[in-house]
Formats: sequence, C-alpha cells, structure tokens
Amino acid sequence: MKRIALKIDADTYRGTLSGVPALIELLQQHDALGTFFFSLGPDHGGREARASSLNRYYGLSTRLNGCLLPSPSIGSRCAETLRLASNSGFEVGIHAWDRVSWEKNIQHAENSWIESEMGKARTRFEEIFADTAKAHGAAGWQMNRHALRLTQRLGFSYASDCRGNHPFVPVIDGEIVACPQLPTTLPALDEILMLEPGSSLNQAADRILQFSSAIAGDHVFTLRAELEGMKFAGVIERLISGWKSKGYQLVALRDIYSQLDLKTLPRHTIRFAEVPGRIGLRMTQGSVFLEG
Repeated sequence: MKRIALKIDADTYRGTLSGVPALIELLQQHDALGTFFFSLGPDHGGREARASSLNRYYGLSTRLNGCLLPSPSIGSRCAETLRLASNSGFEVGIHAWDRVSWEKNIQHAENSWIESEMGKARTRFEEIFADTAKAHGAAGWQMNRHALRLTQRLGFSYASDCRGNHPFVPVIDGEIVACPQLPTTLPALDEILMLEPGSSLNQAADRILQFSSAIAGDHVFTLRAELEGMKFAGVIERLISGWKSKGYQLVALRDIYSQLDLKTLPRHTIRFAEVPGRIGLRMTQGSVFLEG
C-alpha cells in the first residue's frame, strides 16, 4: 500500500478560522485523512497585516498611530473550529504556542523559555480537547536539543519536526531521544515556486506528483491552512486527485506511526541545514547513528 500522510499546519487566526474548515470539507469529499497541527496561542504573525489593512482603509500614515492591533488568541477564539477537526475524524496535534516567537527565538532560547512555550501549548490543547497531545510538529521545522528532549519528556508518541526521508529515532549530540520523528519527505508547493521561478501552481503540483512517484515508500506532505486551505485550494485538490489516481492512500501521520516497529526503527543523527526553497537552517535527518 502506498501512502501519503497529509501534515496540515494551521499558523494564524484567519487560517484556522477559514482554512481549516475548508480543508476538512475538501478532504472529506475525497475520503482523505490528515493530521492538523495547531498553533494555540497569540497570532503575532497576522497583527501587522491587519494593522496595514486598516491603515489603508482609513488613510493613516502610521500603523494606527504607531500601535499594533492586539493579537487574537487562536486557541481561545477558534476552539470550536479546532474541535471540529477532531470530531470529523482527523488527528490533531501541537504546532506551537506562538509560531512567530518560536521561529524567531528557538535557536538561541534558554531552556526555561522552551519549557514555557511547549508547556503552554500542551495545557491549552488539553483544555480544548480534554485529552493530552500525542503528536508534535514544530513550526518551521525549527527545534533544538532541549526542545527535542521535551518531546520525550512531555509524552508525545511521535513528532514531525524535521525534513528527511523516512521515520527514525533522533540522536542529537550523541543523545538518543525516545520520541520517533516522522519527517516531511516532499517539498512544499511554495518551495517549488521559489526554486522554479515562472512555474504555475499546477506545474508545481505536477512536480510534487513526480517526486512522490520517483521515491519508494510512505511520504509526508506538509500543507498550510493559510495557503492550501485558502488561495491554493484548487491546486491541493489537483494533488489529491493525482495521488489517488496513482494508487496512494491519503492518511494521517498516526496511521504511519501505528505500523512502525519502534525496536527496529533506525537511529539517525540530527543536522541543521538549509532546505531548498527555504531561508535559514531547518532541522533535518542526518546520517545513521551507530553506537560503539
């Protein structure tokens, strides 16, 4: 059986409120599953855009007289939408507390800050779903050693925090972290558009379909509620139809995790490297780790 696990990141208030229900409806129409990873705290990423929009509307020359608009709390204001995903049969997990702050600070953050961010997200998740989170998918594929340790300490069954080729047990600085990683294996649509200027969305989708067929095994494809759930909605339907025509089953990450043999899962080192189509270093799957 060939499988594509759909990893759906919801980063913003607008993306969660509008993009998540649209993706739920689309996936249900195609009998497809997926895993939603939610940002659960303040949406700092959208406030400057909202201020800019209002500035243009009212003709202001500054950001509302120099002030930023308050950041809506995604977990509080979108709780019903988040529960809709779970109640519709989709797996749900943690993306971040504050996605913008996480990506900005994680590489140099103190351990206490990381514990606070991940702890707040875990608590809010439990408040919304009345259950503990089993899956973690880091914002921007950005992590560090202590954050990886916490995926084990906080009891996640698995994480999807990095880019790579297949599931593995992560080893960072010689330390084995007993929380397997199910990495994103396929490029994202916007990465293809960045790498191949002039390509249309449909051409980018066709390239991803080619990558899927060229490499054997299960795949993980990352999409975002803000893009594929909204302005890229037509092209994600093209991808889903293309995968199904090639015999792929579209599943949640838990479906891949449930069939792993954790005792024989290979251990790989963690590398921080550039990913084609992205700016900055991302966590990636490195070479096989051999003890002794």
